[in-house]
Amino acid sequence: MSVRSYLSEQWSRFRETKFRNLAMQVASLGLLLSGALIMYKSCMLITNSESPIVVVLSGSMEPAIHRGDLLLLSNRYSTPLVSGDIVVYKLPGRDVPIVHRIIKVHEEHDTAEVDILTKGDNNLPDDRELYGDRKWLSRDMVVGRAFAFLPRAGMLTILMNDYPKLKFALLGGLSLLALVAGD
Repeated sequence: MSVRSYLSEQWSRFRETKFRNLAMQVASLGLLLSGALIMYKSCMLITNSESPIVVVLSGSMEPAIHRGDLLLLSNRYSTPLVSGDIVVYKLPGRDVPIVHRIIKVHEEHDTAEVDILTKGDNNLPDDRELYGDRKWLSRDMVVGRAFAFLPRAGMLTILMNDYPKLKFALLGGLSLLALVAGD
């Protein structure tokens, strides 16, 4: 069977689907999407992080972490941040969080404040240039500490950001598939 005849047959089946079946398929798609959202929000609650999953967008942490790796984050305050931890931090005025390693932690014992200095493994200087008028990061700027990673699991996200038409093609194709393949 050729691709054209297969698509024609699928289109015919789709057109012949009763309204009730179509409504059930749309409802199923909605339940699937809301379930994924609930899982993500649950992960946010469990990890105490506004972003429990992050895709590494640059090569600044190579060779330890590569572009496209997926990091799992936790932002629990029960264990202190130490030199060598890989953290994701967000600077005021910047939309994209940064994934780098802590190279120095400065603690004020009388105030319990923690100042953090970071650096990308693949970068020569530390991150003070990125901080702007600051010399240190504060603890509240840290989105989370990496506790696990999945190699290359975020490459699809990078491809969809680099090629926006691919994002719409994939989302449209998956939605069409969810509607058509409900039998």
